[in-house]
Amino acid sequence: MKRQAMSSSSIPFSSFAIVGLILLFAAGPTSARIQIPANESVPAALVFGDSIVDTGNNNKILTSPARCNFPPYGRDFYGGVPTGRFSNGKVPSDFLVEELGIKDTLPAYKDPNLTPEDLLTGVCFAAGGVGYDDLSSKTASVPPLSEQLREFKEYANRVKAMLGEEATAKFLANSVVLIVLSSNDIANTYFNSRLRELQYDFPTYADILVKTATKFVMDLYTVGSRRIGVFGAPPLGCIPSSRTVAGGLERKCSDKYNQASQFFNSKLSAGLNSLKGNLDASARVVYIDVYNPLLDVINNYQSYGFEVANKGCCGTGTIEASVSCNKYSPFTCPDASKYVFWDGYHPSEKAYKLLVSRVLTKYVPELM
Repeated sequence: MKRQAMSSSSIPFSSFAIVGLILLFAAGPTSARIQIPANESVPAALVFGDSIVDTGNNNKILTSPARCNFPPYGRDFYGGVPTGRFSNGKVPSDFLVEELGIKDTLPAYKDPNLTPEDLLTGVCFAAGGVGYDDLSSKTASVPPLSEQLREFKEYANRVKAMLGEEATAKFLANSVVLIVLSSNDIANTYFNSRLRELQYDFPTYADILVKTATKFVMDLYTVGSRRIGVFGAPPLGCIPSSRTVAGGLERKCSDKYNQASQFFNSKLSAGLNSLKGNLDASARVVYIDVYNPLLDVINNYQSYGFEVANKGCCGTGTIEASVSCNKYSPFTCPDASKYVFWDGYHPSEKAYKLLVSRVLTKYVPELM
């Protein structure tokens, strides 16, 4: 059934509706694929980050190249509709709520059709092009990471208006938060454009990124989040666009990019671990390794049922992403499920589903 366009801030609530919504979030997931302890519940998922997890927040920023609300994006999504997800279908935000048994997809916070039920089961604040470094966001012509924090505070107040202060505190504390950032900073702002490489050596730049990351975690904690998972950088040297730019004539994985990802990840893990003394006993801040699981899929793609790992499905598969991945390319493949990557930067829906399942199985217990 198609939802009517209606802002959740304008929907009137009866006392019965409010009670129903409270019961909805208190009940927790009913068909979770990931095992959650019997005495725990996860009412919602809240996702922050970049294009890896964006579900449509950039759709109306027509001046930004970091959007994809046009074909062939979304061709394998429900109804074949391009929604602003940087994939042929679902993205990790969607698989997160699906695996936790909350709902099928995670809507963008800027979706004008959000309902109260959407707010109380989770939304996505992520936006393509964003980085820990504000220069990454500026280069992509999108709002900086601080805008996602502002929206989260606004969101918390909207929930509080529905549930009350005490119930909202419990709701936020039990919800799972994911932060997925750093790819734009490392691959684009540091290496490809050299905007930061000319200013800093990489260890210094990594320290700057980690400082911003840990501050962002503490900002979310201050608002009320207690279950926070932070993704490390993927093997950026092995994404198709990096192979094209820095992998030589044979388009091999770039060791320079991959080593930078690994260095950043070690710094990020240590930085997050250092926060523990500043958190209350109920808080869980977990570093999530996505580098090794994705690298394993890339290196052993055939054993996972893929046929191509060094190129994306869209266009020539060597460089195209966002506005350069469009319906006018005669080269786009007919079956994205054969490819680890959908475009020059983003994995395919099949790869995302595989990775999210593996990652959540490992790390969700640590967040409980």
